[in-house]
Amino acid sequence: MSFLDFLTIIKFVNKKIYLKGIFLLLICVSVPAQNNENASEFILERINEHLLTSNYNDAIVLFDTIPAPERNSSYIRLIEASILISAGRNVEARRIIETINRAEPQNTDALFILSTIEGIEGRARQQQQALERILNIDPGNTQAIISLGNLHLSNRNVRQAASNFHQIIRQDPENLDALLGLGRTFRMNREFEQAELYLNRAVELHPEAADARVERARFNRGRGFLIMALDDLNDAIKLDPYDYWISTDRGILLVEMNRRGQALEEFNRAIGINPDIFLAYAYSAPLKDEFGDHDGAMRDYAALARLRPDYHYSLEGLGLHHMRREEWENARDVFMEAYGQAPNEHHYALLAAIAWMRMGDITAPRTFLFQTQAKVTRDTLEWHMFRLFHDLANRNFASETDLLHRLEREQDEITRARMTFFMGKYYDVRGNISMANRQYLRVLDLNQMAIPEWRLNDWILTNRNIKPF
Repeated sequence: MSFLDFLTIIKFVNKKIYLKGIFLLLICVSVPAQNNENASEFILERINEHLLTSNYNDAIVLFDTIPAPERNSSYIRLIEASILISAGRNVEARRIIETINRAEPQNTDALFILSTIEGIEGRARQQQQALERILNIDPGNTQAIISLGNLHLSNRNVRQAASNFHQIIRQDPENLDALLGLGRTFRMNREFEQAELYLNRAVELHPEAADARVERARFNRGRGFLIMALDDLNDAIKLDPYDYWISTDRGILLVEMNRRGQALEEFNRAIGINPDIFLAYAYSAPLKDEFGDHDGAMRDYAALARLRPDYHYSLEGLGLHHMRREEWENARDVFMEAYGQAPNEHHYALLAAIAWMRMGDITAPRTFLFQTQAKVTRDTLEWHMFRLFHDLANRNFASETDLLHRLEREQDEITRARMTFFMGKYYDVRGNISMANRQYLRVLDLNQMAIPEWRLNDWILTNRNIKPF
């Protein structure tokens, strides 16, 4: 396999990354072909095998085994940088590119990879500057013009984006990226007939391109033509079976079509393709809960929390499962972390306090409850619930009765369901299982399945074999 052939395959495998709803092209450089069979070529063959199954980190390790002088050549370093980007190792990729730029300031391939890194990191101005530097060196650079069009499109500068894509179409009427860019542009501008025209043309001219079918699927999904969208995604997966984003797109579409079992299979497949991207876990975890695979859901929430520690809903799911398993210390710590990230979600503080109490000392979270109660709107149902838990060690029948009356008068159904659940937990902590179960059954009647407490409530009723009358 020549170096040029290898780069062609890299372009196929690493053709895109998905970020904030738009596609950014992952760069592949043009390199001189090497005709001699040598160790470097053998190593590149092995790297390619890893790329075909998205094993980016394993591929990267092999670069250190490439012998000099090829190992230190700019074209090998550029291949390495592009794979580092796919692996999410942007700092290392940037270091390589900056070294090449200092030695070869006119190297447009390096500038292109730099623009990709800037885009991934959300630095739109620097991304545009890198693309404009390319065009100052090579005014007709197709990929730079298309990337600039995509950047303008992401900034909703539809007119400039269309100008960039039309510039390429005038030079190359069959250019796939420009056709897809115009399809997205017209879709954003709500010129649906024109959008459909360009997307159909892209599919017809490039029947082997999974991207074309994915883009048309998104267009049809947006119009509500879900069967047509699914047909395109089915074809796209056949064309590119190791594309994580096609798989997640298909899973999301199947959820919308209420084919939830198939959707879960697709999200599991996406996770198998790349276990280091968070999106599929965000869908698979609640689906596994829905199908009763609670341990599987817990593993997915844990993975989600690891990959996106700033995403408090992953901590929420993980904390609920720790409570399900009566792992009280873990539950407390996770809900404390979730509350720290989302301080307006006061129910996280209550869940943390309950787990803390279940560790054996009902007075342990009193200071924490006092501090958090001060952040809750005074004299609301939620405020009184904090107060009830704060005073739990000194039982006050009047406060309990008052809160039960407040629950009956509460007009907001979500608040009523949530606080009824916490009333049940209050009785549970006190050891009054009969009163606790009565509250859990009332939560069931309120039918607010969207709140996280609903899952806990359902698990409690199932574990206690309590059924509604």
